[in-house]
Amino acid sequence: MKKIIFLTTLFLLNMNYYSFANNNDCKELKKFSVDYFKCKGNIIKEKTVTAGQNIIKDTKNYQKKEWSEEKKKMDKVKEKVNKAKDKVLNY
Repeated sequence: MKKIIFLTTLFLLNMNYYSFANNNDCKELKKFSVDYFKCKGNIIKEKTVTAGQNIIKDTKNYQKKEWSEEKKKMDKVKEKVNKAKDKVLNY
């Protein structure tokens, strides 16, 4: 859990560097024009959304991987409980 929090924090700090990177599409506009700020805002928005989606996907994959063994154990316990329940009810 600590690793996930650390990696998420590290990723978010690095995201600022990438979100403010220059893009060729905005270079042709004047720096203080409304269109320039819209262009930069859209670039930051797209990169932030993509980064958020990647974090969610990575978290889901990690949880599946880490919890798959525990889920199998729980399924086995449920089967044993159901068998015991059937034995008790059939007597």
